[in-house]
Amino acid sequence: MDHQNFAAGIADIEAAAKRLSGQLVPTRLMESESLNDRYNARIFFKPECLQRTGSFKFRGAYNRISQFTPEEKERGIVAFSSGNHAQGVASSARIFGIKAVIIMPSDAPQVKVDNTRSYGAEVVFFDRYTESRDVIAAPFIEERGMVLVPPYDDPSIIAGQGTIGLEIADEAKERGITLDDVFVPSGGGGLISGVSIAVKARSPQTRIWGVEPENFDDLRRSLVAGEIRSNETGYRSICDAILTAQPGDLTFPINRQNLAGGIAVSDIAVRKAMREAASHLKLVVEPGGSVGLAALASGEVDIKGKTVAVVLSGGNVDLDSFSKLIAS
Repeated sequence: MDHQNFAAGIADIEAAAKRLSGQLVPTRLMESESLNDRYNARIFFKPECLQRTGSFKFRGAYNRISQFTPEEKERGIVAFSSGNHAQGVASSARIFGIKAVIIMPSDAPQVKVDNTRSYGAEVVFFDRYTESRDVIAAPFIEERGMVLVPPYDDPSIIAGQGTIGLEIADEAKERGITLDDVFVPSGGGGLISGVSIAVKARSPQTRIWGVEPENFDDLRRSLVAGEIRSNETGYRSICDAILTAQPGDLTFPINRQNLAGGIAVSDIAVRKAMREAASHLKLVVEPGGSVGLAALASGEVDIKGKTVAVVLSGGNVDLDSFSKLIAS
């Protein structure tokens, strides 16, 4: 795949699905009668919180690393991540016997740090509010010659994440379901850009919505402006998995073409969504993975009488933190 001149297409995602065959935990669409009644809609949930490594990120990481040349495998991998991409890269690197160094924010949830180390990766910390992860990564790339596997702005990563959209669309067709809307968490945009390519290829009339935390709604504001906008500094959110400074250079043009719009949700709404997922779906979903469900209650999109899908993108959250978040 030409990483410099990438025109994202369904063929790239179908190729990724073949590479991932036999590596994934099946995450069939789930439905809750009580949530359907609550929202007066038919809602299907894609539980990627049950995926290998606890999030969707394994898909993109494996797809990228599986295409390494022998020379790249020798050089090793460096990646930066708040935790889910870290685990996807570390797990995939172990499968292929490749050394991995993961640069993680010092405030990353301990469960994500522990899991990343459990796959054999070396963890290097940085302060996400005062230090640049790119600066921290530079010596590993320039001096040690390691290969950077970025979290979202990479065609193979986008294609790997897009297999989620392929599965949603194909299962919907198989079950005779026509989806009106799909709600997808968005950080840098790798997941939603891939999902949007696949869903639009299979079901052009389905609307795709990106969901972000309040004050980290760079995608929503960029879509409105028609060009990339950055988040203002100084804000905090419980949604550690999807806190990015701005949309990706590769992902944003795809999302500008395919998305119906963006939705921003509060931390309070996210906590409520986490409780709903636990109560009605019996799932542990991390804050960033819950924003799509939180969007349903926002009222920004009228889903009454509609059939919609929601991606629950990850479930990597410390249980102590989880219990406090759903109790508040």
